[in-house]
Amino acid sequence: MLAAAMRALRIDVETPSRSYPVHVGEGLTDDLSDLLDEAGATGRRFLVSSPTVWRAHGGAIERALAGVHVILVPDGERSKTTRTVARIYEELLLAEADRSAAVVAVGGGVIGDMAGFAAATILRGVALVQVPTTLLAQVDAAVGGKVGVNHALGKNLIGAFHQPLAVIADPRLLRTLPRREFRAGLYEVIKYGVIADPDLFERVNRDLDAIFAREPEALVPVIAASCRIKADIVSKDEREGGLRRLLNFGHTAGHAIEAVTRYRRFRHGEAVGYGMLAAADLAVRRGALDGADRDALAALIARLGPLPSVRDLSVADVVQATRRDKKVLRGTLHVILPTRIGATEIVNDVTEAELAHALRAIGMRS
Repeated sequence: MLAAAMRALRIDVETPSRSYPVHVGEGLTDDLSDLLDEAGATGRRFLVSSPTVWRAHGGAIERALAGVHVILVPDGERSKTTRTVARIYEELLLAEADRSAAVVAVGGGVIGDMAGFAAATILRGVALVQVPTTLLAQVDAAVGGKVGVNHALGKNLIGAFHQPLAVIADPRLLRTLPRREFRAGLYEVIKYGVIADPDLFERVNRDLDAIFAREPEALVPVIAASCRIKADIVSKDEREGGLRRLLNFGHTAGHAIEAVTRYRRFRHGEAVGYGMLAAADLAVRRGALDGADRDALAALIARLGPLPSVRDLSVADVVQATRRDKKVLRGTLHVILPTRIGATEIVNDVTEAELAHALRAIGMRS
């Protein structure tokens, strides 16, 4: 039986450029104004969101932040471009935002990335606060300071590191999230379990029904555990010089799958789900991972529900897309492989033939 009540939790992210809190708790949206004051966002506040998010949560946000200037832009990976960011710039400049302003991103990972990139670059940088409204953003995208946009040649190829003043994760905002979007966030939670926390992996397995029911008593610990892992890694490696690459488990094939399908078919978490399966298969074939752990990962991913098919995707196209991945350094692709549930390693000698074999193993055509 899950605990009857959960208090708000605070996770501190300590980086060379800024230290800031991640607040996780049911109903934190009601205290948004106080939390922004506490974080130091005391200048003019400019809220960036999407029409979809605003229809669901605009009333509650406006009650919490009376008089805030609202900027609505399109959502979704296909809108995550410099053109959309230019719209944010224009509205900020027309409203005479100055360097004391704070951009408050209210939305999923795409809104957080675009609003964050605008905050990082306008007037050479203004304050940012993340208020994530999807599970994927609450457990991953809103924390760590990576902001940016996509390019036609690849995902997140244009961006910056810009740490927020605070992240405010309210599970209440997840109640309106479609089940598919909610599932997409759970793939990232599983990622955290595999790279660092077998107890989190087992918690998701054990409490999955309660998690899908959006029960705060089940959600808050899962969100907080994911944020603690990311906070620990980011604090040690803010700009992805080494350790932070572990957070890319499942993203090598995942980003390539998104790119070759032009961000139309897969949610980010779904692509990461396939990417984790491919990495696990590769690790087993190398003798780095026990087959039982690979099967446990596959079983938990299957419990979340069916993934969109990859049967029509070309292995050659996906392999080619990995060559343009951000994780390619000096011509070498760094791949994160699991060694057991709770541990991973970074390798830089994966051949294209190995990658192709793993992609065929998850169902792609040759």
